[in-house]
Amino acid sequence: QVQLVESGGGLVQVGGSLRLSCAASGRTFSANAMGWFRQVPGMEREFVAAISWIGSQTWYTDSVRGRFTISRDNTKNALYLQMNTLKPEDTAVYYCAAKSSGTGGLYYSYEYDYWGQGTQVTVSS
Repeated sequence: QVQLVESGGGLVQVGGSLRLSCAASGRTFSANAMGWFRQVPGMEREFVAAISWIGSQTWYTDSVRGRFTISRDNTKNALYLQMNTLKPEDTAVYYCAAKSSGTGGLYYSYEYDYWGQGTQVTVSS
């Protein structure tokens, strides 16, 4: 079992920055890809970014590419999401997710096995 705990959310003005962190504990997670998703009330959980197990490959949804950066530190069992130039449409609960295997895709929530509790990000205009 893997436990994931997000932190770093908050209220920020348009154009500002936030850095989300995800601390993992339990069984080793470094061998598998991890990702960030976000969700607003009444909507499906949306893919934001993913990173390969050694961090050499990253994937982003088009709306955040160039503004957000996903990274991981396997020595610390940590995942990060640096969010710059934030927009009101980035407002959501952000979730950290981990896969339990090295197979399958990365873009849909059902492809991940472990989830954090979420952290709220609010971008005010």
